[in-house]
Amino acid sequence: MKFKILLASVLVIAGCQTTKETTQADTNQPKTVVEQPTNTPVETVVPIVPVIKETQPVVAHLTPQQQQDVWNRIAMQITTKIPNNKRVQYYRNWYLKNPRNLEIIAQRAQPFLYYITEQVEKRGMPLELALLPIVESSFDPHAYSSMAAAGLWQIIPDTGRRFGLKQNSWYDGRRDVVKSTTAALNLLEYLNKKFDGNWQQALAAYNTGEGRVFNAIRKNKAAGKPTDYWALDLPNETSSYVPKLYAVADIIMHPKKYGFHIEPIRNKPVIAIVKPGVQMDLTIAAEFAGISTSELKDLNPAYRRGVTAPNGLNHLLLPINTVSRFKRELAQNRNASMMTHHHRVKSGESLGLIAKRYHSSIKAIQKVNKLKTTNIRIGQSLTIPTSPISLVNRQHRAAVHVEAQHYVVQSGDNLWNIARKHKTSVAKLKQLNSLSKNAVLHKGQRLKVSTVSTSKKTVANHKTIHYKVRKGDSLSVIAQRYDVSVAEIKKWNNLANNKYIKQGQKLKLVIDRRKVKA
Repeated sequence: MKFKILLASVLVIAGCQTTKETTQADTNQPKTVVEQPTNTPVETVVPIVPVIKETQPVVAHLTPQQQQDVWNRIAMQITTKIPNNKRVQYYRNWYLKNPRNLEIIAQRAQPFLYYITEQVEKRGMPLELALLPIVESSFDPHAYSSMAAAGLWQIIPDTGRRFGLKQNSWYDGRRDVVKSTTAALNLLEYLNKKFDGNWQQALAAYNTGEGRVFNAIRKNKAAGKPTDYWALDLPNETSSYVPKLYAVADIIMHPKKYGFHIEPIRNKPVIAIVKPGVQMDLTIAAEFAGISTSELKDLNPAYRRGVTAPNGLNHLLLPINTVSRFKRELAQNRNASMMTHHHRVKSGESLGLIAKRYHSSIKAIQKVNKLKTTNIRIGQSLTIPTSPISLVNRQHRAAVHVEAQHYVVQSGDNLWNIARKHKTSVAKLKQLNSLSKNAVLHKGQRLKVSTVSTSKKTVANHKTIHYKVRKGDSLSVIAQRYDVSVAEIKKWNNLANNKYIKQGQKLKLVIDRRKVKA
């Protein structure tokens, strides 16, 4: 209305003078220019009428890091052009026809995907690499392949050691989610440089080894053929490796296009690393955190004996909302981080002998008892830290088809009532637990109360494979690779103690089926 009054004023001021309007094509601000007759000396000033535009609401575009769902965070940052060739189409169709597969994978990825995505972003690597554990292990941290690759990233023993992952009877760094992620990304960066920035060739090398990919490239060059990944003559698994990753990436990027729903994963940290600074029984650590032992073991599959390692490798992954409770409980129960036995030193015993008997370690015994040396004296009382599962490797135990049943001593217990409760004898209990004649029981002490043959179900969990000895192999190397003992390999193959193995020789091995990737 104000503009109409203003315009009327202008017309009044101009009087009866003849005006001629011409509008200039100025995209910034329209103007009205008034031309005066040449015979009129009077100059009339016409004010510019402002053009008011409606203000459009500003739409705030969320960054990938501000997304509520980690899948969206990844999808927004994938810049790799996904080819729509037959191989990619085949695996994309497979995933779309089998939605249950990605549904299970999404559940397994819940604790880890945010962390892995962050690590890939920090290095400026292609974001589809955060999806690689889907192809490698279906996001199963316990995955174990017939080629002895282990963990989310399916790293073989030699490569693991090469990239700093410790592996011993207590701990396997390939199953440590944090350490193995660092090693895997280091390896991928190394391969990317080796193949001059070609990520497809680098991924192929991650799967089958850089030597084999370089040989395939040289072969194609000599034959005058293209040397891109799609043209290389590679093993079937490697030829399908990149297409599988690209198929998953394409689905994650375009879920509406394919009518696919994948369970959202919160774009927030859900796990945290804690360092207790002491060797811990995982059962006790779980109690401190207020979670189940199985959940703790799923987050920390690197620990092979039900306890953290005695050599300083004692960090734990915990749900982030349990960290405060864990730290509080640990501070209040600093000396209760391990199950313990009380042992009185006998003639002829050494720390090494005692550690072996209780499946503990010399360092752990020294630390608990504040011993500066390994010297001990007859009659000395020692607290021996040990595990609730007697620190016996479950795979070894299952291989000989014998399993032990245990009982934790309660207040008021004695050998007689424990024996009666478990339908055995005091003599048998003493024999099973190497107890002296006048042994005194302690609350919390773990006793072996019987040994039983494993069920058919347990035996069925094992798979027999035939391994072809490679150059540089030894019985101990093969035993460590497949998590069995040298004695077992000798027994399965009727090998004499002094018999050497040779390259190309086939060995029978019994492997836990539950740890072999399908």
